[in-house]
Amino acid sequence: MDRVSKVYGSPVPFTALRDASLTIDAGDTVAVVGPSGSGKTTLLGILGGLERPSSGAVQILGNDLAALPDAQVAGIRAHRIGFVFQRFHLIEHLTVLENVATGLLYHGVGGRARRSSAQAALERVGLHRRASERVSHLSGGERQRVAIARAIIGHPNLILADEPTGNLDSVNGGMVMSLLTGLADADTAVVVVTHDPTVATRLGRTITVRDGGIVDNTGESA
Repeated sequence: MDRVSKVYGSPVPFTALRDASLTIDAGDTVAVVGPSGSGKTTLLGILGGLERPSSGAVQILGNDLAALPDAQVAGIRAHRIGFVFQRFHLIEHLTVLENVATGLLYHGVGGRARRSSAQAALERVGLHRRASERVSHLSGGERQRVAIARAIIGHPNLILADEPTGNLDSVNGGMVMSLLTGLADADTAVVVVTHDPTVATRLGRTITVRDGGIVDNTGESA
């Protein structure tokens, strides 16, 4: 991200993100912290191509998202970025395996290959024995692990997680963070928005956002 700003609203504009610059490399684990309303979620949305910046440039693997049409941005999101949300966003009437397989719907992969990849992703998060169950039967921690499996099924370069432990107890939250930080071993960058200082300490870098600006970037390479 190079001097990115995001302005909402008319006729009275509101600047949610202001002149933010940030570099994330393969294998980085990054915590984004700050008070509510500081711009953390906007930062995450722009990093993931879910929102367009009002100004500045956002590049992923050399692709300038701000300069690309929506269809190409959607393709980069589908193939290069995985998302994990606090509320899981699973499809209740589908099985665990079917939920994970939806992570490849836009990859042009056939049904059999999607199921095989979903099974492998579930093995990585320790839920392969629950593959045939409905997600409605799972605990909160298990649901979040399913969401992580869905995010990693396409082997993305970047995982963006918005409060992934916010609905979990400390034991399940610790398990989820172990899974996320372990992804960096495969050179996947992991960015986690969190209010929990314990979560932040488990990540390699901490970015502090306040009033729409990055005010601290602890651990960034020179």
